[in-house]
Amino acid sequence: MKPFLFLGTRAEDDVADSEYAAVLRCAGLDERDVRRVRLERDPLGPVDLDDWSGIILGGGPFNSSDPEDLKSAAQKRAEAELRELAERVVAADFPFLGACYGIGVLGGLRGGVVDRTYGEPIGALEITLTEDGRRDPILGALPERFDAFLGHKEAVSRLPAGAVRLAGSVTCPVQAFRIGSNVYATQFHPELDVEGLCLRIDVYRHHGYFDPPELAEQIQAMARTKQVEHPQRIIEGFVRRFSN
Repeated sequence: MKPFLFLGTRAEDDVADSEYAAVLRCAGLDERDVRRVRLERDPLGPVDLDDWSGIILGGGPFNSSDPEDLKSAAQKRAEAELRELAERVVAADFPFLGACYGIGVLGGLRGGVVDRTYGEPIGALEITLTEDGRRDPILGALPERFDAFLGHKEAVSRLPAGAVRLAGSVTCPVQAFRIGSNVYATQFHPELDVEGLCLRIDVYRHHGYFDPPELAEQIQAMARTKQVEHPQRIIEGFVRRFSN
């Protein structure tokens, strides 16, 4: 089997490692089969799509809608590299799954708009599949309604041309979409369990995802009351479908 490529953008080692470990766990694979590049630290370099079964992009504090003058040099480089890769992925209809930041990367292609209209605070929220989502070969394996962990400042307010909306929530119309047959983005985090979410709450408590920061313990306590078990099957299904 060709390996999968995992792209991360988290600068904090504990959260970056936790995210990677969660992807491995959901995929049922090990590090030999899911190679990692940390884009906040290292250039992406050449990516020959023929070398990979598929690409998974994680989340992180980068937002495509951040003011340009506030973006770091690392963010600007990662954005340029990811946009070039995303355009090639879409053109080739190459297997790609972007979680959260994938919305920012894919959502601005083909006339799509990503902005701050539909941001949501950190927590668990009910996601509802659309009719197309229920028919989708990956998301269709999930219940029509399920809880997922999320927390984001930006979201899609206008889908890219030709994109198919697969899921939404009461406060964010686009929670997942597909371009072509094989290119996916989710606004929620399919890899997250409660321990991973609580770690992110600790690490990002001063990043503006909730206010005031002292709410961190309350949000963690609420998260521990939720049963979030279905979204992880998206990564499992993605890997099963595209392993070659």
